[in-house]
Amino acid sequence: MSACAATRAAECRGPGWAGRLEDRNVAFVQLLTSSGLRRGEGGSLLTFELPVRRIGGGRYYRGKVAAAVTRSKRPRTFYVAADALGDVEAYVDSSRAWVVRKAQQAGRYERLAQLRLVTEVTRGLKPKVRWRDRHGVAGERELNLLSMRERMLLFTEGPHGPEPLWLWLNEQGMPFRPHSWDGVFRTANERCAKVLTPPQYLEMDPHQVFAPYATPHSARHSFALYMLVVLNCLMDRRFGLSPAERRDFRLLYGDPWFMVQNLLGHASRQTTIDIYLAPVADLQLRAMLATADDDPNQAPMPELDEVFARIARESEGIQDLDDRLDPFGGAA
Repeated sequence: MSACAATRAAECRGPGWAGRLEDRNVAFVQLLTSSGLRRGEGGSLLTFELPVRRIGGGRYYRGKVAAAVTRSKRPRTFYVAADALGDVEAYVDSSRAWVVRKAQQAGRYERLAQLRLVTEVTRGLKPKVRWRDRHGVAGERELNLLSMRERMLLFTEGPHGPEPLWLWLNEQGMPFRPHSWDGVFRTANERCAKVLTPPQYLEMDPHQVFAPYATPHSARHSFALYMLVVLNCLMDRRFGLSPAERRDFRLLYGDPWFMVQNLLGHASRQTTIDIYLAPVADLQLRAMLATADDDPNQAPMPELDEVFARIARESEGIQDLDDRLDPFGGAA
């Protein structure tokens, strides 16, 4: 969402808007939209699994999703934009820290029967999480194998007592379960519909004509569309191909995936992608994102804004928030 869209969204907040945990919700959406993580993957991250921004760092930072929380049950790499990561860091340092302190003062963590206090997270190819439970009994488990439920039990010793390692917390300072994000999105959709839909069309707008509508998975679709357009443009720039040259290249030689499939003699294109090209996908993406003029304060390739706006106008099922969040259609 651009700064203009964010301003319009602020103006569209209805009477009585309290904005509780707004920074948490915005950070979560930014994380998913920027990285393409699924609800369960992004929603079950631990604080130490977040990439760490560096001074003078690039636009994107690399992180790892543990195998146990992915659909394929295999670990995978994800990339997140610097500005989205900054939103998450701001949440950690503000409202998250506040609800943790409130929970400590109320003694909520002290009353948990199954709290596991982490003593060490090892390094290496298969890092392990080591802890001690309420009875002082030591335990450990490979980070990749920790289930969502096990992750919710992990705490660290902070300056004022135990603190959850689960990144996303509710107002009581307890782990916010991934499926609970559906309710956050549902409430936001209802608020948008109430504020942006003309009175005569309330309860009579089945195709969300007047107000944007989103689910956690919408962020993943947005990521896919965005990266499809941006990476194609980056490839053209890196190899010096004009749109016409790219079209001629494909007509003459075919899709690169198809070329490799033929070279390997695979009957299935998916076999080529899943088994043989998966190991190099990380290197290909890293090369595309490692531009020389990285500026962590600007969104990648802002000149593509009009491309995305046109796609939204001409494609069913794609929404442009810059346009949809203006209840007056741009009228003064």
